[in-house]
Amino acid sequence: MIGVAMLSRWHVHADDYALQAAAHPGLEIRAVWDEELERGRAWAKEMGVPFVTELAEVLADPAIDGVIVAAPTTRHKDIMLQAARSGKHIFSEKVLAPARQDCAAVLAEVREHGVHLMLSLKRLTDDYYVYAQAALDQGLLGRLVQVRCRLAHNGALPRDGKPYGILPETFFDPAVSGGGALIDLGAHPVYLTNRLAGKVKHLYARMDYSLGHAVEDSAVIVAEYASGALGIIEASLAASGTFLLELHGTEGTLIVEKGRPLRIRSSLLGDGSWQTPPLPPPLPSAMEQWVSQINEGTPPAITHDDFLELTAVIEAAARSFEAGGTVSLS
Repeated sequence: MIGVAMLSRWHVHADDYALQAAAHPGLEIRAVWDEELERGRAWAKEMGVPFVTELAEVLADPAIDGVIVAAPTTRHKDIMLQAARSGKHIFSEKVLAPARQDCAAVLAEVREHGVHLMLSLKRLTDDYYVYAQAALDQGLLGRLVQVRCRLAHNGALPRDGKPYGILPETFFDPAVSGGGALIDLGAHPVYLTNRLAGKVKHLYARMDYSLGHAVEDSAVIVAEYASGALGIIEASLAASGTFLLELHGTEGTLIVEKGRPLRIRSSLLGDGSWQTPPLPPPLPSAMEQWVSQINEGTPPAITHDDFLELTAVIEAAARSFEAGGTVSLS
């Protein structure tokens, strides 16, 4: 049994990870730490586990084998470095850190101390991604020319006297969150497009601040990939909810749209008309992959490269918007 500590309830998905851990037969939640004491105490009471006020005390506990980090994004590096040096395995909400050099520092420490690190890049386990990747690998779309991936919801719109909508105020504080729509919601289309199209060579980004917060509520990236494909990545916390993935190649097109079956049209499939193929089973969840890696040494499908390239693109997008032009990633 892997004993874990929940580190912070800051992120909106913290409760989801606690539920996943509690439901997993190989995990047991044994402690809670939170940078906000009252929030942490209340959470620990709900789960019936001890609340520990000092992070160092949690990390020194031999009953704790791993930590699940849902702390403010800007605190990830410090918490993870301490955890790795204490020999604790790490599961966390994306992103690994707001800056690429901070990600590199965490990954180096993880490798040095032999602990296993996993980020919840959950869409890399979904059935539509598994099918899309296989379609590309099998050449059903020919050479990939363009990718578009969009993820949006309007949760940041003010409602019922709540100026930040359904989201916590600290999500809009860059000193805590590290950014806005792109670094949180937009992370999903970024890592998906990275996987499908390869590494980004150059990109141009625009951000929108229509809600008047200190961080963007919408963002668009236009990227050129080393593979030769062009990508459009979109994220918004102010537009009605949608998910869209389009892959356009020299031999066909694949479209995934929320609420509709995956569609593919290829000159190499039948008469070339639109088809709705059966989808493969999803991959094990990020948390399941983490546990398997710890227990059996099973190589995870979600990798350190995914973590690093995710932050590299988001960091470059911020530079592009600030400079008002295209930036290169080396």
